[in-house]
Parts: sequence; structure tokens; C-alpha cells
Amino acid sequence: MKRILLMVLRNIILVPYMWCKLCYHASHVDKYTEEQHYKMLRFIVLRANKGGNVTIQTYGRENIPNESGFIFFPNHQGLYDVLAIVEACSTPFSVVAKKEIKDIQFLKQVIACMKGYLMDREDIRQSMKIISDVTEEVKKGRNYVIFPEGTRSKEGNQVQGFKAGSFKAATKAKCPIIPVALINAFKPFDTNTISPVTVQVHFLPPLYYEEYKDLKTKEIADKVQKQIQMTILEHM
Repeated sequence: MKRILLMVLRNIILVPYMWCKLCYHASHVDKYTEEQHYKMLRFIVLRANKGGNVTIQTYGRENIPNESGFIFFPNHQGLYDVLAIVEACSTPFSVVAKKEIKDIQFLKQVIACMKGYLMDREDIRQSMKIISDVTEEVKKGRNYVIFPEGTRSKEGNQVQGFKAGSFKAATKAKCPIIPVALINAFKPFDTNTISPVTVQVHFLPPLYYEEYKDLKTKEIADKVQKQIQMTILEHM
């Protein structure tokens, strides 16, 4: 909470205008292109990070495919994760998040601008519908972030088990799977401090369909989890 207040105070002149603009975009998602939404979101995130003493170090940008229609699979550390990836990645993407986000101001507007999905993990039918919709959108060239842990880790940089079902949209869309290792992404919003913090975002080499087509989703999940955990251990 302290860091969020710092972000607001250091951008106090800009905040009223950008908040109104964010809310307007969120309420009129079809009025703007995906690129226009994303440009606005990145501007806000960049200013917020600078004001909040948050530095993003990005590695492996060359691993992001030039052609859209891929899915990022990051470890999940906290509420800040998506914002870290927004600064690190200049290519627009959407997100599948848990339904509880709908009650969190700012984040719910961000998800709306991204035309993201809020998944109720207890509603199997709704979850399957979202997987089907994401699959079709990725086939058409949209990019997504899906958190395969399902919920954020309570142990900082320790990665939890990845759920095999999280990879169904990728296997059905036959799209590139891009592991993303987040380091210290829990610190900006989940620690009660305003001290400078550096968050690392590592885009790892993509897994293409030809590489994983013969693997079961559980095997894919284990492979991606291992790559991310090894990257975290190497760079901590």
C-alpha cells in the first residue's frame, strides 16, 4: 500500500487525467484498437514504476516471436506481475486472471482494457469456455498471459507446481509457448516498503508446436516449470 501511495503522490498532477482516461478506455473497449489500449497502459505503468522506485530489468526480448499468436506462461508472485510484463514487453497481450481481480480498483480497469478473461476456477463449464475462447483468439493472432500456478506463490521466488490444464489453450491453438521467469515481482505490492526494488523479467526461448506436440500437457507443464525455476535460481 505504501508504494502505491508513493506512485500516486509522485504523479499527482497526472493521476486525475490518467485515471479518467483509463476508466473511459475500460468502459469503451471497442472504441479503441488493442494497440491504442496497450500504448495507454504502458504509459501509465512506466510513470507509476518510476514514481514508485521500481526498476524493471528485462532479459530475452529477442525470444518474443515477431509474429503474434503466442502465450506467455510466467510464474505467479503477486498482483504486480502483469504490470511488470507490460513494461518489459512492447507487444500487446491480453491475460487470463482469477475472478477476484474484478474487485480490485485499477487492476480491473487494466484487465478490461486488455479484453482479458476472469476465470472462476470453481466453475468448470465457465473455465472450459474461456479456454475455448482463448484458443480461438490466439489462432487469430492475439497474445495472452496465463499463470500456470493458478494462484500466486506465498514463498516469494519459489515456484509452485504448474497445472497441466493451463496449457490446453496453447496445445489446441498449436501456438508458441513462452516461459517467463519473474524475480522479485512480489516486492512492489506485496511488501510494505517504499525502498527501491528491482524486478527481473526473463523471456525464455519459446517452445514451438513441433517441439511439444508429442508431449502430454503434464509433461509440458513440468518442462516449463523447471526452466523457470532454474532461471530464477541462476539470477537471484
